[in-house]
Amino acid sequence: MTITFHLNGEQVSLPDSDPTTTLLDWLRDDRGLTGTKEGCNEGDCGACTVMVTDHSGAKALNACILFLPQLQGKSVRTVEGAAGPDGALHPVQQAMIDHHGSQCGFCTPGFVMSMVTAHTNGATDHNDQLAGNLCRCTGYAPIIRAAEAAAPEPVPSWISQDRSFIFSQISREEVADRGAEPPSSRPAAEPPSSLRPRSCDELAKAYAARPNATLIAGATDVGLWVTKQLRVLEEVIFLDGCADLKEITETEDGLYFGAMVDMNRVRAVLAPLYPSYAEMIRRFASQQVRAAATIGGNIANGSPIGDNPPALIALGATLHLRKGDNRRTLPIQDFFLDYGKQDRAPGEFVEGVSIPNQPDALRVYKLSKRFDQDISAVLGAFNVAVKEGTVTAARIAFGGMAGVPKRATAVEAALIGQPWSEATIQTAQAAFDQDFTPMSDMRASARYRLETARSLLLRYFADLNGAPEHVLEVRA
Repeated sequence: MTITFHLNGEQVSLPDSDPTTTLLDWLRDDRGLTGTKEGCNEGDCGACTVMVTDHSGAKALNACILFLPQLQGKSVRTVEGAAGPDGALHPVQQAMIDHHGSQCGFCTPGFVMSMVTAHTNGATDHNDQLAGNLCRCTGYAPIIRAAEAAAPEPVPSWISQDRSFIFSQISREEVADRGAEPPSSRPAAEPPSSLRPRSCDELAKAYAARPNATLIAGATDVGLWVTKQLRVLEEVIFLDGCADLKEITETEDGLYFGAMVDMNRVRAVLAPLYPSYAEMIRRFASQQVRAAATIGGNIANGSPIGDNPPALIALGATLHLRKGDNRRTLPIQDFFLDYGKQDRAPGEFVEGVSIPNQPDALRVYKLSKRFDQDISAVLGAFNVAVKEGTVTAARIAFGGMAGVPKRATAVEAALIGQPWSEATIQTAQAAFDQDFTPMSDMRASARYRLETARSLLLRYFADLNGAPEHVLEVRA
């Protein structure tokens, strides 16, 4: 696979690169661009942040978990390319100097590139834009002041020109007519074989022929297999070229999200419909991770602490699966069978997920040790319908309470048909013992998980009845 992209305004072509080489390693080891730093090497600290631009716009991404084939046809800017060809500083760089935004300097390149991306996009929610960048020296106040100072300045010409480079498609010779070929053996020293299909049909053909291949969507999970677990991936199929999997369709019945829709787009679409869900998405990952992570990947990895599945279960979402030319659907709650096991056959993949239209009674509560960008100890999603004071329907689901994202059917049964009252809530709280036997781990004890799950039901009751319940909003 030949990979072609722009790096700091110049075209790069890599004909024989290892497809599981990360952009961070390539920048530092092959190009000597050491401004992009390696901190956590798992997409958490933001020291490796770069700006990647394609037809959809500019994104801040973590280079440490971004594989080279994911750059096909895009433009990459590192901190070395933030300044102009004549050495003129980007407004963000000048503002960081003026407002003393750097101390030790290790995290500064990542901050600068997050701020350059936000500046390019006209984003001024600086706290959110920088939530994925960690600083332990300067503190955030001068950095935020720098972002605010730079915001009114125009986007420099050398940055805006990146949008003009869109390498249309990977050449046909690299993909066409290869999707059904059986995998070939190769010497262990050779790089993994890889494909980058350009459509869902090509993907279905390729994956049916290579059911043991690793599918790579945003690489926010698979990237850690390589960087932290040091796994060797024998065959990989990159999904980024499948434009039809990035589509969002609105129908009379609801919304359909293709599996490759990134979580920032999911959040933007859901915000006016289910604001509590959108707020959870804002917290569950950084700007950099949300820009890469996909809704299909978050479901398909089957994590018991994944934050999307409980919300989707509570909304009654339907999962769309495909293997070759065969498609099937199932309620998303039925996809998760056991820890690490999903209802997905070899060669079958998540094609999309659909959410039916409904009034907004959804609330999603995330409990974690750190407010932003942290793994949940418990996540509860509640969707209860009340008519004339009586509960007529209930869908409640949790993450972190079992080996899979799981629906609280006993709690639901205790609510349905009963008055919507605190007495009913108290009775239903006892049913949590029938639904869940959580474990204790580094994030929370089993006792904490059960007690907080019960408390979240009471919080939901207060929330729907208009009582103040958000810890960041309650005022004395």
